[in-house]
Amino acid sequence: MNTSPISYKRHRFPPQIIAHAVWLYFRFPLSLRLVEEMLLERGIVVSYETIRHWGNKFGPDYARRLHRKKPSRNDVWHLDEGAPRRREGGAMI
Repeated sequence: MNTSPISYKRHRFPPQIIAHAVWLYFRFPLSLRLVEEMLLERGIVVSYETIRHWGNKFGPDYARRLHRKKPSRNDVWHLDEGAPRRREGGAMI
């Protein structure tokens, strides 16, 4: 399988902005208009249709690269929260 780099030629925005917009759209349950608003808050004026085109063009390649990464033994997993248990079986504090 050929792992050629993604070509951003003939695009108005830098590769970092395109990659960030596509990552936001696919990583979080956000609509295209919410991604547009988030980029607008950072001073980047881009339409939701442009983000949709970027997602259609670059999204499958990003997903393929993420699925190809295998977990290593050095990956760190953090526990978000925990609840203490009591032996008496009473109500939680």
